[in-house]
Amino acid sequence: MKGGRHAIISQIMIDTFVKNLDIRTFVQTAFYLSILGVVLGLFLGIRNIKSGQKLMYFQKKRAMVLRGWRMILAAVFLLGGAIFLNQYAEPVAYRIFPPSLTPSLTPTITLTPTITLTPTITLTPTITETPSVSPTPVLPDDILAGFTGLITPAPDAAFSPLLFSPQLDEETNQAVDPTDTFTNPIPGMYGSFSYNNMLDGVQWSALWYRVGDGELICYESAPWAGSTGGYGYTDCFPISTAWQPGEYEVQIFVGEVWYLTGRFTIAGDPATPTLTPVPSRTPTPTSTITPTNQPTGTPTISLTPAPTRTVTPSLTKTITRTPTPSRTPPPTSTMRPSRTPRATDTRWPSPTKPAGTSAP
Repeated sequence: MKGGRHAIISQIMIDTFVKNLDIRTFVQTAFYLSILGVVLGLFLGIRNIKSGQKLMYFQKKRAMVLRGWRMILAAVFLLGGAIFLNQYAEPVAYRIFPPSLTPSLTPTITLTPTITLTPTITLTPTITETPSVSPTPVLPDDILAGFTGLITPAPDAAFSPLLFSPQLDEETNQAVDPTDTFTNPIPGMYGSFSYNNMLDGVQWSALWYRVGDGELICYESAPWAGSTGGYGYTDCFPISTAWQPGEYEVQIFVGEVWYLTGRFTIAGDPATPTLTPVPSRTPTPTSTITPTNQPTGTPTISLTPAPTRTVTPSLTKTITRTPTPSRTPPPTSTMRPSRTPRATDTRWPSPTKPAGTSAP
């Protein structure tokens, strides 16, 4: 009873496997089983041959060796069958059992949106930002008017990107520790570059702009006086207040053609110049003649000691002069009253001699 039940279960499993097994899967399974048989046949055949060679009895030795060779031969046939299964079994099976069309599942419900939200108000920008510096740099007319170079630029002139630094190696004309961000205070800036195919005498120009307001803070324009190739630089040393925080742009032109643009950024407020106090000069007072109450009327000169020079800070750059005190003339001496002559003595009348009287 139990044996019949196991047979029924095995048959059901086989039928289910066969029904769900398609041709491609069957061919692949047969191919892998054949490869497994080839490996086992070779392994067992070699093992039997080695074991037979170790036996002492001739008949047993020959029988075992023959069994090993038969296993190797069977493995070779299984290998050929595996190749055939992999290459030709599936096409031949499809010719005998043509594949049936597999129904494709098509969705029956298609979801379509019923409400489409359309914006009713379109915001249009009222302010259009226009860049202060043109995307394609152009030389200003006043710089063009000052051109003195007469050589036509070479069409194959080339420049490397600009490198910025406050310091320059004078021997190599290269920026020292270049970067693109700097912090005030900055005395000046160098922009170094390498070049090639330049002609001696061709006009070249370098313009330094502040990107925020488009202000031209430095420029140079002159005939080229260097070699055809090497390292060059442009510099900018304006007043210290010109290095405002923001972004700066340097434009290189050869002739009227723009060749190169470089940018760097400066952070921090620039240094503010301070006024140095100027000492004011205090004039030395002059000597003053003062009269003394002397009976002779002789003036006496008294000298006032000169004050020491005092340095006082003054924000006025001009020297103010203190009016010099005027010289006071000495008072004129008063003359003594002249001596008034005393009245002359009146003589007594002499006695009068009576007439007719003789002298005694």
